[in-house]
Amino acid sequence: MTTRINPSILAADFVNLESELARIASADLVHVDVMDNHFVPNLTFGPQMVGRLQDVSPIPLDVHLMISDVDRWAPGYAELGAYSVTFHVEASDGPVHLARRLRSIGARAGIALKPGTDVEPYLDVLHEFDQVLVMTVEPGFGGQSFMHETMPKLRRVSEAVRAAGLDVWLQVDGGISLDTIGIAAEAGADTFVAGSAVFGAEVPADRIAALRDLAATHRHDARPGTGSLNP
Repeated sequence: MTTRINPSILAADFVNLESELARIASADLVHVDVMDNHFVPNLTFGPQMVGRLQDVSPIPLDVHLMISDVDRWAPGYAELGAYSVTFHVEASDGPVHLARRLRSIGARAGIALKPGTDVEPYLDVLHEFDQVLVMTVEPGFGGQSFMHETMPKLRRVSEAVRAAGLDVWLQVDGGISLDTIGIAAEAGADTFVAGSAVFGAEVPADRIAALRDLAATHRHDARPGTGSLNP
């Protein structure tokens, strides 16, 4: 089974983003948080910045859209070449339709759920998505504490994915560190967003390896497919 570590560029040095990307070249993808100061109370990147990151990043982009009117804007990020585009179901009028649109462009399509959002309405359509992101903090800011109360939701998604025999990545984002990654892995996560835990380390590559090892040690699910980035 593949375990993915996706450092969040939200914790990087914004003045030196190209060199910061080089520091995490051993990661699987780079997590790019797009916030619009409307869906969440923070403002980060837009299409122009994401396009430049796509130009210089040594690893694929895992774009996380925390924006309103996502049905309109999400396809543009897929068109920029992002490997994965995840949008919040709370901001979409038609998650399945949008996911199909993203896939048709060539990106992996993911849905994200806030801590208070029920996953049950989406369990019957999991096959329409490539990734489910269970937020383990309230979206909008980095550096928040891991919310243990989100783990039952993650377990529920994991059970549904296994029961259906799907190869859907299960991602967690928020408060992921050496102390919490094992908890999320045991609950079924296989894809982990880590910000300060990686960029705050003296040697990010060593921290990425340590996180990956911890997650792999605690995982005990057995879903089909390797989930590899390579065909």
